[in-house]
This record gives sequence, structure tokens and C-alpha cells, in this order.
Amino acid sequence: MTPGRGRRMPRRILQLLVGVFLYGIGIAFLVRSALGAASWDVLTQGITRHVPLSFGVVTTIISGIVLLMWIPIRQKPGIGTVVNALLVGPSADVGFLVIPVGEELWQQALLFTVGLLVLSAATGLYIGAHFGPGPRDGLMTGLHVRLRRPIWLVRTCLEVTVVLIGWALGGTVGVGTVLFALLVGPLCQFFLRVFAVPLEPKPGSASRSGPVAVEG
Repeated sequence: MTPGRGRRMPRRILQLLVGVFLYGIGIAFLVRSALGAASWDVLTQGITRHVPLSFGVVTTIISGIVLLMWIPIRQKPGIGTVVNALLVGPSADVGFLVIPVGEELWQQALLFTVGLLVLSAATGLYIGAHFGPGPRDGLMTGLHVRLRRPIWLVRTCLEVTVVLIGWALGGTVGVGTVLFALLVGPLCQFFLRVFAVPLEPKPGSASRSGPVAVEG
């Protein structure tokens, strides 16, 4: 490890933990807005209607299943991948304890806006720490490599599939689902530029500024 990497390690660890925690809080805001959840959260909502488990527990189980799907596509998890899989669900449950359900339209719009911004900033924080992608990001990039298909096509197929399954199970699909899909990419890209930790390149390697995959 180079001296530059060692000096930045405390910041990277802090960003990872804060980012993963805030990611779950952002999910809670979005779900409480009742305007429509993000694709994977629609799936989680749908499953919780049929099993006696909390949203956070189901989120963690889904993350574990997604990580198992990494095996045949030969993806290797990083520390950040494991932390994401284990902590996003519990932090979402914490958010549900303190965030009320939006009753009026202005409340729903406010909750959605806050949730989108918090989740996007959280993505910039934990991905910018360079400890590995989240479980769903790794599935997307792994399928992209193995299937040799454009990454936008792989992501779209995954998102549409989980939304349809979640909607069929009773998850909430609405205008918020569409707005999230349209806005989360540009917002996450912005926050990645803000929070990406500069790393000293290894000898003989190109400079690394940060990953570009965005968890959705």
C-alpha cells in the first residue's frame, strides 16, 4: 500500500459506513413518500406483503441471493460489497421508525425529493470510497462482461424484471419509480465527483479517480 492510500484509509472507511447507512435512510424516505419506490425496492415491498419479515430483513436476504448470483459470472466481492449487503437493510428499518408516511401530496413530494438526494449522495460516498460495488452493481457489470451486451441494456433488463415481479407481488409502482429511474444516474454521477477519494496509482497503473457503476 502506498503512503497516499494509507493516509486516506480513515476517510474511506468513514465514507463507506456513512454512505451505506444513508443509503438505507434514503430508501426509507422514498418508500414513505408513497409515490413509487425504486426498482429493487418495489421487489422488496412486494415480498414483504407475503412474508412476516421487515423491509430491511428482506432487503438483506435479496442482497445475499444476488451475491450468490455473482458466483457463476465470476465476480469477486470487496469489503464494501459485504458491508452494503449487511447494513443497508437494517439502516432502512431504522429510517422507517422515524420517517412518517406522506399523507398530503406536498409531503409526498418532499419525502421523495429528500430521499432521492440522500440516496444519491450516499451512493457517491460509498462508491467513492473504493471498497467495491454494491451487490446489484456487481451483478449488472458481471452480466455485462459475461453476456457481452451493452451495460445500459443489461441494467434496463434487470430493472424492468425486478419491477414487474415486485409489482405483481404488490409493490408500489408510480410516478416516483419513473422519476427515480430518470434522475438517479445524473445525481449519483455528480456526487461521485464530489466524494470520490483520490487514490495514488500503483506503479505502472493508470490513475484511478473512482468507479462509475451506480446502484439502483
